[in-house]
Amino acid sequence: MSVIRALARPMLASSFVLSGIDRLRRADETAQQLSPVLGRFSAALPVNASEKTLARVLAGAQVGAGVLLAAGKCSRAAAAVLSLTAGLTTYVEYRSAATDTKEARSHRRSQLAKNIGLLGGALLASVDTAGRPGLAWQAGQLIESGRKGTSKQLKKADAGVRSLAHDVTGH
Repeated sequence: MSVIRALARPMLASSFVLSGIDRLRRADETAQQLSPVLGRFSAALPVNASEKTLARVLAGAQVGAGVLLAAGKCSRAAAAVLSLTAGLTTYVEYRSAATDTKEARSHRRSQLAKNIGLLGGALLASVDTAGRPGLAWQAGQLIESGRKGTSKQLKKADAGVRSLAHDVTGH
């Protein structure tokens, strides 16, 4: 792992971990703030889950994914989870922020910019392969290898069948 990745991942993750811990501590407030979205999720689930429970799950996922990203373990999947949580909270916070004063609008705008920056960082981390081939490239190579192997086997089988047909017919 490069020095930049070793420093950048924990730096990016720290904001998500701290935010997730804060949301866990204030689960009632989090559930109320995210109510427009959590209500829809709760209704769509096959099990009965309260908005407060979903808020805790979301906050726990944010903390867990942040810790994994900081540690460099399953970092792309962790960053994808963080991207989802950041996108959700950015949307809800922006919609519910006060806009009645000039200072409130300015604060709303700066929070939006900060959240979009964190979302962008998480999205970049979700596609960072650390110099190693990604899963899509590896899958493509596996498919290509299978095609080449199958083509060779088909050519051998064809030659064998033709040889056998020649021996049987004498032509």
